[in-house]
Amino acid sequence: MLKLHSMDRSRIADSNINKIIQILYKHRELTKHDIAAISHLSIPTVTNNLSKLIEDGLVTESGVAESTGGRKPVLVKLVPDSRFSLGVDISPLKVRIILTNLFTEIRAEAEFELDGLKDMTKIMNKIKTYILDMLEKNNIKDWQLTGVGFSIPGTVNKEKMILEMAPNLGVKNIDFHDFSDVFDYPIYIENEANAAAYGESILGSLPKEKSNSIYISITEGLGVGIIMNGELYKGSNHRAGEFGHMRIGSAEKECQCGRVGCWELYGSEKALLTAYNEVSKHNVQDIHEFFQKYEEKEAAACNTLDSYLEYLARGIQNIILGLDPKYIVIGGKISEYKHVLLPLMRKKVFTSNTFYNEIETKLLFSDLNKNASLLGASLIPLKNLLYSNMEIRKWR
Repeated sequence: MLKLHSMDRSRIADSNINKIIQILYKHRELTKHDIAAISHLSIPTVTNNLSKLIEDGLVTESGVAESTGGRKPVLVKLVPDSRFSLGVDISPLKVRIILTNLFTEIRAEAEFELDGLKDMTKIMNKIKTYILDMLEKNNIKDWQLTGVGFSIPGTVNKEKMILEMAPNLGVKNIDFHDFSDVFDYPIYIENEANAAAYGESILGSLPKEKSNSIYISITEGLGVGIIMNGELYKGSNHRAGEFGHMRIGSAEKECQCGRVGCWELYGSEKALLTAYNEVSKHNVQDIHEFFQKYEEKEAAACNTLDSYLEYLARGIQNIILGLDPKYIVIGGKISEYKHVLLPLMRKKVFTSNTFYNEIETKLLFSDLNKNASLLGASLIPLKNLLYSNMEIRKWR
């Protein structure tokens, strides 16, 4: 398993060490007196812990601060490339991998097509090959890794490390403990929409206040991450947020989950492209090709998008009525076209009603676009290092 150099797990878990790391993460560069004032720790305690962090390569001296008299105080800061995290996003079509540093800056990325592969052991071994290549090319040592977070479209029991059901991947009851020997560092799993919601809360467009928010992940499927009072809400059985499988359409469309008329069949990226290809002489393969047709004002594209947004808005209206969120964020590759979609969606979602309005519920599009779940996954291994509890905080 992972060796964190001279900084062992008991030291990382130390509340004073954690507190200092978090303060430096937030403020970037401070003197030890600044840290003591913010943390309410004594100067000797701060000095002692900073020495440990400098020894372990997490902190370095970065210069001197201005002084009103006497010796100038020394500034310290986190070394962003002292530790790294891996994020892996497994979708029905491909696997994407990123290597990020302490400031969640992407240092390397890779991807490969699944080509129908559904054997998770083979997928994991292929992921390991790509990771090893990534680490070697970037001269990253195993002890510098805090772990790897997996973002998966399905019902995930994070505590038991079990992927209970993933209809879009065609797998169920996958125990990720079985893959602990594949990797030489800790592994973590999270539902794709929850990982995206987490990433958006830390790095994206959601305000840092402790509010009730919804993240709608539009990919090949459709998932929802729920944030209540600033924390991810997963429900009693880790299944909260499966709004993609609430019925909003006709019984003629069958979903891979076994139900009919699921929102995912009408509101996903796949649904948009399928609907367009059924009525157009063109056969678009991705969202970018579709919006090119839309921006050319092709009738089929315009009509398809209007119908698609009606279904998307219908699902969002149900969520607003049920959960009363302050913010709704729409993410995925489709959010790259927010300049087109936002005014159209506002009209459809906030059509005349007596229950909610645009002032009380804000509709936003993700700043992280298709990378929200991937960045969220990479943040999960960093939690112990950067956060004192499970609360979501936005320090950027």
